[in-house]
Amino acid sequence: MTKILILYFSRNGTTTEMANHIARGVESQSGAEAVLRTVPDVSAVCEKTAESIPAHGAVYATLDDLKTCDGLALGSPTHFGNMASPLKYFIDSTTEIWFSGALVGKPAGVFTSTGSMHGGQESTLLSMMLPLMHHGMLLVGLPYTENALRETTSGGTPYGPSHLSLEHAGLSDDEKKLCRAFGARLAKTALLLKQDR
Repeated sequence: MTKILILYFSRNGTTTEMANHIARGVESQSGAEAVLRTVPDVSAVCEKTAESIPAHGAVYATLDDLKTCDGLALGSPTHFGNMASPLKYFIDSTTEIWFSGALVGKPAGVFTSTGSMHGGQESTLLSMMLPLMHHGMLLVGLPYTENALRETTSGGTPYGPSHLSLEHAGLSDDEKKLCRAFGARLAKTALLLKQDR
């Protein structure tokens, strides 16, 4: 099976919902499997010790999850136009993977959610791409051939799926479609690249 790691941080559940729709898109492709992983919160006061398995949701990611994946979807809520610190903290721990080149040539993409119209969705997505480029990954976005990208009145960008939370509404139909299309595109790309190795 071609494994697509969907690695995300979610504080209020919206990014988790996006990750689940991306997983559906991944698994719509024959031979592709979605692997959902999250990261623990961090503390500004001291090093926080988390249980090895969270009380609910996806299990915590390990470096082995990254080493063994065939593709990666990285997701975070927008925090001041950037990824949330727990995800950045985990990404900062991937130096040994960078040295080994384990992610070189594998497809990757990004997704985000934000609470305001101009909350920095696109800057968050772009900033999340930078470490992926340093790892030598091949970036996958959403082309405008996806009708929902042209029709959405909420989230959605060519850089990757996004969600705009208005009055605590869930994902719009267009946002769900874009998440699934992104997952399918990432899986298709990984399947094709894996054949060439």
